[in-house]
Amino acid sequence: MERNLSKGLIHISDHVVSAIIGYVVKETPGIAGMSGSSVTGNLAKWLGGKVSSKGLSVEVTEADVAINLQIIVNYGCRIHEVCSSLQHNVRSTVENMLGLSLTVINIRVEKLALP
Repeated sequence: MERNLSKGLIHISDHVVSAIIGYVVKETPGIAGMSGSSVTGNLAKWLGGKVSSKGLSVEVTEADVAINLQIIVNYGCRIHEVCSSLQHNVRSTVENMLGLSLTVINIRVEKLALP
């Protein structure tokens, strides 16, 4: 993401956005971790300009961000509440820290972590 300001250019790496989102995911109660294959994500990065890591795909444009998350939820948690909380946490953190508008936060629950 680049912004042209009167005093100069600001560039925020897509990897920074991914790191922020990864931290928020780990700190959200009820989530055991991220899931998914990074092989298809890395192919998408080369072909489509997306940044991808295991369970996380981020597409950043000049003014907004689209996020796809694949997560593992802890057994016994209310999945809908965990996902809603994660969407809220990601949206507020990215918008507050980076000043970006999130167009979409898609969450796919891939697994359930059993005790």
